[in-house]
Amino acid sequence: MITQTTEPKAILNSSNHRELTYQQTILCSAVIGIAGGLVATAYYYLLEACLHLVWHTLPDFITPKFPTGFSDQNYVWIVTTIGGLLVGLTLHFMGLPGEVSMVVDKVHDPGCIEIRQTPAMIVASLFSITAGGSAGPEAPLVQIIGSFGGWLGQKLGLTLSSIRVLTFCGMSSALGAFFGAPIGGALFALEIPHRRGLEYYEALTPAVLSAILSFFVFKLNTGLTIGGIYHFAVIPPLELMHLGLGVILGAIGALVAAIFIVLFRSIGHLSEYIRHRVILLATLGGLSIGLIALVFPQTLFFGEKEIETIVDTGSKFGVTMLLMIALAKMLAICCTLHSGFRGGFIFPLFYVGAAVGLAIALAFPQIHPTIGMVCMMAAVNVAITKTPISTTVILSVLSGTAMIPVIAIASFVSFLLTTQVSLIKTQRSRSFLQ
Repeated sequence: MITQTTEPKAILNSSNHRELTYQQTILCSAVIGIAGGLVATAYYYLLEACLHLVWHTLPDFITPKFPTGFSDQNYVWIVTTIGGLLVGLTLHFMGLPGEVSMVVDKVHDPGCIEIRQTPAMIVASLFSITAGGSAGPEAPLVQIIGSFGGWLGQKLGLTLSSIRVLTFCGMSSALGAFFGAPIGGALFALEIPHRRGLEYYEALTPAVLSAILSFFVFKLNTGLTIGGIYHFAVIPPLELMHLGLGVILGAIGALVAAIFIVLFRSIGHLSEYIRHRVILLATLGGLSIGLIALVFPQTLFFGEKEIETIVDTGSKFGVTMLLMIALAKMLAICCTLHSGFRGGFIFPLFYVGAAVGLAIALAFPQIHPTIGMVCMMAAVNVAITKTPISTTVILSVLSGTAMIPVIAIASFVSFLLTTQVSLIKTQRSRSFLQ
């Protein structure tokens, strides 16, 4: 199993290491942004190929050979279980590549992410996402490209503070490409290490530049559209009433997030009994994901495309079914992450928020469905990640709506109500002694 080694802080700050000038920092951030866009492009095409193979090509090949004894439901739980087994084997033989809490911790100290964990993260995350786990590619990309930024800083013989800035550039380029919102992606990378707002302010400009260049390279190579990826119903002109709804929805989102945290910790406690048997744990996790999907097929995958289904046809489910889907999705996220599957929970949380938000709008017709869904998407995510500013920016872009005031209110209400609640234990204030 891979063990993580880093240079002592004293060595990184010794006189043998140098600070970058502002111009050099901008140049390095540009290099990282372009490289990040290329890495994100390669990862995107590889992931799409894996998903198409497993969920389209193989079923078309297998189904005719088992005309009566093999159903789509059987295929789902078999694939998720085999995917879990492959994840477990990857972790056993290639080592544990870490997860969000580890990334946050290493950003603080020693300021970089161990690049030797990158191969394990690539393989494990591809198996995890392809198998239908409720975890997205944003976290793997953050670790992969963020580690490149830190590695570049170490190769250039830089100080801790300069290395950390380049690590942030890598993280920002990953999120800028994946979210399609470069400024929001950069802000997210800078907010998530903390519980009470962005503190590594010196990295803001280079991080935004990296995110913009990565976004440009990624869109150029993939041909994906620029702008909102969801087509929400147009909302009426905002009034004071809508601002008040932002407060209410923010509070409800904080409650939903609290339920998720309790569920997450409960599943984590149960998984502790076989924590060191990574192959068995991951296999059981894959089986759990498949069994949940047999009842609620909407819980498969990380939710980016599935949110569009909620937006377009979610009202057909009804209030009760939407709430049950949201709860099942939360359970699927917990099983995914606690079983060793690698990936991020941002889009899965967005999906939970969209389902609950639409249920609220159906139960109370005075609330516009778009306002209900987008505000709940923001509130649930912010309560978990403590990223009110970036989440507001990202959702305003993804939703293609002029709802920034209402989204911001829902985000900050949820943020303030959950300041004493945290899922990412390594989030903390920066140390100015570093």
